[in-house]
Amino acid sequence: MAATHLPTILAAYGGAALVFLALDFVWLAIIARRFYQAEIGHLLRDKVNFVPADIFYLVYVAGIVGFAIIPALAAQSWLWAFVAGLALGLVAYGTYDMSNLATLRNWSTKLSIVDMAWGSLLTGLAALSGFWLASLVQP
Repeated sequence: MAATHLPTILAAYGGAALVFLALDFVWLAIIARRFYQAEIGHLLRDKVNFVPADIFYLVYVAGIVGFAIIPALAAQSWLWAFVAGLALGLVAYGTYDMSNLATLRNWSTKLSIVDMAWGSLLTGLAALSGFWLASLVQP
C-alpha cells in the first residue's frame, strides 16, 4: 500500500498535526475560553500541565493518520478522510465527555455537546489536511 511509504506517513502526520494544533489552540485559547471557564472553571487548573497534553496530541494525531488518513489514501478519497475523521472525533471526544458526564459531579451537559461537536469537526479537518498533504508526496 502506498500509504506505508515513510514520506507519505510523515506528510500525513505533519499536515494533520499542524491543523489540529493550530485550530485547537485558537479554539481553546481564544474562541471558547470563556465558555469553558463558565461551564467547568471550578475544575480547571491554574496552569496547564503540558506533559499529558503533549502526549495526547502526539498519540491522537497518530490515531488520525492510522484510522482516517491511511485508509482514505488507499481509497483515494478526500471524503473518506473527512468522514472517518469526523467519526473518530465523535468516538474519542464522546468517550471523554460522556464518561465525565456519567461520573463527575457538576460536569456540564452543554459543554459535552459543544466539545463533542468541536472534536468531531476538528478531527475531520485535521484528517482532511493530512490527506491533502500526504496526497502530494504519495508515490
